[in-house]
Amino acid sequence: MELDDGDPAPQQLLSRAAHRGRGVSDNPGNRFESTRHQPDPEWDHAQDPSPETVLLDDDTQGILAHNDSPDIGFDTSINPYRGCEHGCVYCYARPTHEYLGMSAGLDFETRILVKRRAPALLRAALAAPGWRPRIIAASGVTDCYQPIERDLRLTRACLEVLAEFRNPVGIITKNHLVTRDRDVLARLAADGAALVTITVTTLRPELARTLEPRASSPAARLAAIRTLADAGIPVGVNIAPVIPGLTDHEIPAILAAAAAAGAGHAGYTLLRLPHGVKALFETWLGDHQPLAKDKILNRMRAMRGGGLYDADFATRMTGAGVFAQQIADLFTVARRRAGLAERWPELNTGAFRSPWGVQQKIFG
Repeated sequence: MELDDGDPAPQQLLSRAAHRGRGVSDNPGNRFESTRHQPDPEWDHAQDPSPETVLLDDDTQGILAHNDSPDIGFDTSINPYRGCEHGCVYCYARPTHEYLGMSAGLDFETRILVKRRAPALLRAALAAPGWRPRIIAASGVTDCYQPIERDLRLTRACLEVLAEFRNPVGIITKNHLVTRDRDVLARLAADGAALVTITVTTLRPELARTLEPRASSPAARLAAIRTLADAGIPVGVNIAPVIPGLTDHEIPAILAAAAAAGAGHAGYTLLRLPHGVKALFETWLGDHQPLAKDKILNRMRAMRGGGLYDADFATRMTGAGVFAQQIADLFTVARRRAGLAERWPELNTGAFRSPWGVQQKIFG
């Protein structure tokens, strides 16, 4: 659940090119902290021109997260990581790092908390006598296929647990790495228990490199759709976020390209800028899209009741007003033209099996 923090004047951030391979250039203050470190523009940049990713162990005692948000299509999710190395400047999840005493800026993309016990915790949760099979979403907040997954393989281990129990899973990611696990996903899909959605923000590689620096390229994401579809795994596309005045005109092209690659369904969400993400995004616009900055921010305000963000469940994913309706109409027409379904395929919970069920049959 998100709380509206209003739209105060954005905190001024250090305006300079982002660190190489990072989405932002600074660590803005934590909204829960009264003090912050003010970097020296020359010294700090010279000392750390490309900050390395630091992995921190997260000794969580439970791996399943639950939500009751009416505008989200799942109520249970799993993710082995907190923070995201993709570095997408617009990421609505950035403020979650502030609950950990860190910043929504560079900290979010360079200080990643790792839940190394995630597969064991998941197995214990699914084996519990009170568990009832339900759809589990992967990447409900940060991307479970971010770059460190290539080495740590925690997401794959969790998928193997889900396949063992035949519990359905829905994955959303912007990383081609998901195709590595198509063997496990295909086993789940054979029972109607797997679904993958690939997020595509833009088809322009030069824009993607600055907007989401460590995510897979647009071409690689389309290739992932093709690979998954060829493996018999239901796959769709999510255009997220739609950035008015910057990427909204690409909606028809993205949907057509995704359909040609084998996608079966499509959705979209409007740019969301909660808490400190507002200032991060404004700075990014000044650095990378200075001529379009005012147009983009004014369009956002027109769709967010005069502010840059509105947490109202009824409109936070789609916005409100004339411009929001134009985007919705454009998406609907383009989706139909591309032959993509409006709704995601239903996943099957009927194939679930548990140790308790086996014991009941044996000792009947």
